Amino acid sequence: MVVGAAVVAGAAVVVVAASSPHAAPRTARTSARLSNGVLRSLIFFVPSLVRSGYLLGVGCPALGHLLPVSISLSAISLSAIIHSGAKARRNGARMNVEHDTVCDLLLTNGSVITVDDERRVLEPGAVAIRGDRILAVGTPSDLDRYRAARVIECSGKAVLPGFVDTHTHMFQSLGRGLGEGMPLYPWLTDFMWPYAQVISREEAWAGVRLTALEAARAGTTAVVDDHYSPTDVETTVGVARTIEEVGLRGTVTRGIFGSPAEVTRHYDIPDYLFAIPPEEELEITRAAIEATSGRKVGVWPAPDGNFIERSLILDSVALAHELDTRWHIHCSAPTTDPDAYISCYGERPVHWMQRAGILDERAAIAHGVWFDDDEVAALGEAGAGVAHCPTSNCYMADGAIRMNDLRSAGAVVSLGTDGSACDHRQDMFEQMKQAIFVQRLHTLEPTSLRSEDALELATREGARYLGIDAGVLAPGKLADIAVVDLERVHLQPLNRTISTLVYAGRGSDVVMTIVGGEVIYENGASTKVDEAEVIAEARARSAELIERAGITGLLKPWRRHRG
Repeated sequence: MVVGAAVVAGAAVVVVAASSPHAAPRTARTSARLSNGVLRSLIFFVPSLVRSGYLLGVGCPALGHLLPVSISLSAISLSAIIHSGAKARRNGARMNVEHDTVCDLLLTNGSVITVDDERRVLEPGAVAIRGDRILAVGTPSDLDRYRAARVIECSGKAVLPGFVDTHTHMFQSLGRGLGEGMPLYPWLTDFMWPYAQVISREEAWAGVRLTALEAARAGTTAVVDDHYSPTDVETTVGVARTIEEVGLRGTVTRGIFGSPAEVTRHYDIPDYLFAIPPEEELEITRAAIEATSGRKVGVWPAPDGNFIERSLILDSVALAHELDTRWHIHCSAPTTDPDAYISCYGERPVHWMQRAGILDERAAIAHGVWFDDDEVAALGEAGAGVAHCPTSNCYMADGAIRMNDLRSAGAVVSLGTDGSACDHRQDMFEQMKQAIFVQRLHTLEPTSLRSEDALELATREGARYLGIDAGVLAPGKLADIAVVDLERVHLQPLNRTISTLVYAGRGSDVVMTIVGGEVIYENGASTKVDEAEVIAEARARSAELIERAGITGLLKPWRRHRG
């Protein structure tokens, strides 16, 4: 029983000691040198020792006659154990290698536009994804060793980082097509503010769901949604949840108005925008941020700097620092804004932000068309973000952003759609193309912005603005990816992939959108929501909202300008 018990205990030392007392010290030293992997393997050899007849001597009166056999078997067993340990180490190494080459998705044989630090374009290329991150990027032969749960054949397609829309108003989509041909403030006072005054929570969510779906279908993977009506906690958190429901990531920037400021008298602003006292504005914003903390779509404070008391802006920024978010603000879109600031405060808005100590990398500014040289320098020094909305700025005739000056100074410049009510499409292809054309017309220089620059603005710079680890195709980055069909007639012949995508591509050319490794749109349909239901609800709620807002006059089918 001693021998059998020793073997079952898994200790070769005890086994040999039972056979030969002189072998114990040497065998103990040998055992001490065995790796943990070898020791763990011992238990697998007990059955083989039993089958070999080693335990047949247990209880035999002539145990002494079995001693040589026991020693021999002990040596064989020890050799087998050592051999099995080496085999286990090899198997373990093989298992580690196999684990390292197992992935969930493998996109292969596409034109992979990485927008990484080396700006590699791999034609053909491949991308391996595990979980929510990119595991590897290379040629198809480089990634041939990967074993994927799903292989996605991307021949004839471009694989690129998902787009980041850094300024939009998703709730506005129920008013798409209205407000045509109005300057900014009549557009606000006669259309958007009456619309925003009466919109219900359910209508806002329906508009957000429609817009998020449209964005996902066009290859957008993350958004900065400026939401300012309604702004109670439940509605604001619900907006974030609705964006998540469609599969996107990003942030909802909650519009903050508080009390009217001195500068407000320069604009025809209705009182209902200032219905919530400043203290309550901050309390609601705090609650919304905390309710969405750690989720795919969070909340930031969004004080509207054009209209509100500067003390509330300071408090909003302090809240952003306290809760470790960024903050969003409209600034200097129309040329009238800086003039209004100067007339009221004797300084321009960015000058004040710098002097007040709130201009830093957390500042996420929308529009930023009319900055002077000192403001450009201050934004660059701070590393602040500026969301450029080229199509909206053209629609409202606001002007052209100082693109190259801002980027050269060090500001993070990205692209935004600015919502369906003044841009009409959640299509970042359109923003890239318009950004180039606006700069070339503004500077009368065709080299002022190129297709590669525009693609950077829509991807990696957008991710920097939003503060997410995405925007490039590189190992370790979030697997936020758009796949574009390059075989459409308007993309042929395909001589240069990037320029063709930027100038000729459309959101409707996207055939797959991936967010965090999850396919949220594929081959014409959302994988997350029922598209027919989303569209039907948006149509019904739009008609009700327009009637209730008293803006049915904007539905006139043909409007002619009367000069």
